[in-house]
Amino acid sequence: MPPLAQTEQEPKYDTRTLPETQEPVCLLGVTRYPRYPMKRPETILDRIVRSKRVEVAGLEGRRTELLARADGRGTPRSLAGALTAAPRVAVIAEVKRRSPGAGKIRPSLNPVKLASTYEGAGASAISVLTDQEYFGGTLEDLSLVRNAVSVPVLRKDFIIDELQVVEARAAGADAVLLIVRILGDDQLAHLHGVAVEFGLEVLVEAHDGDELERALAAGARIVGVNNRDLSTFKTDLGVTLDLLTRVPDDVVLVSESGIAGPSDVSRLGAAGVDAVLVGEWLLRQDTIPRAVSSLTESPRRPRGGQPE
Repeated sequence: MPPLAQTEQEPKYDTRTLPETQEPVCLLGVTRYPRYPMKRPETILDRIVRSKRVEVAGLEGRRTELLARADGRGTPRSLAGALTAAPRVAVIAEVKRRSPGAGKIRPSLNPVKLASTYEGAGASAISVLTDQEYFGGTLEDLSLVRNAVSVPVLRKDFIIDELQVVEARAAGADAVLLIVRILGDDQLAHLHGVAVEFGLEVLVEAHDGDELERALAAGARIVGVNNRDLSTFKTDLGVTLDLLTRVPDDVVLVSESGIAGPSDVSRLGAAGVDAVLVGEWLLRQDTIPRAVSSLTESPRRPRGGQPE
């Protein structure tokens, strides 16, 4: 694989916050224009993305090493194939210690033992959170899990740079997550292309109609509809149900977040969802094998069917 070109991107500015675009204010009969930008409150997602920029800056010195390790990896396992192999809703089970929204979930988990349990109970793929600051995960977790299971392994992180894609492949990932909300259109298409070039499949995540259209325009073959708003971390299963008829039949549809048991999976499957990504609910169960198994029994019906 030839070295990735090092490109310098021009900074992007949100013109809506520039002083000249603000509404004038009239005080005591004198019209004044805002002197400083009107900034929206910083969200958790903003803080996470800022931390990713710091991480990416530290990867540049490892470019040659990461490319060599990525090139040395064998053929990735197909995530799309695993999620559509059976006529039932597939389960992507997640390895996650904590989250900004839920706090500590299972902080002392053993990633290998947990992933092996997931696979043994019928999970079609494993998602591994690799963000350390906010979710308590590491790339080592992913590498250990990949070596311990035979199903595809997804790197779930906040990817904003091509070196994170290379890093994922070097660690053994079979697929990566790209979040539409944190990427521009050109950036999304570029990262999707880099992932495909390295043999990785891509779960492209959207939360609303505009993001879904952008995901499809970027060439997404696996679309994840996140029921959680990453700006507020509130969840609503209706997000998937509202958007699913806009997903082409030949695109794999994954519903993410807010899934709290077999009844939710059954409802989503009846509407045509191909797979669910479940973390917190599974991790809070006393008997994880039984919990995973209970999610794998729902039939998958054609897209747009009426939920039960």
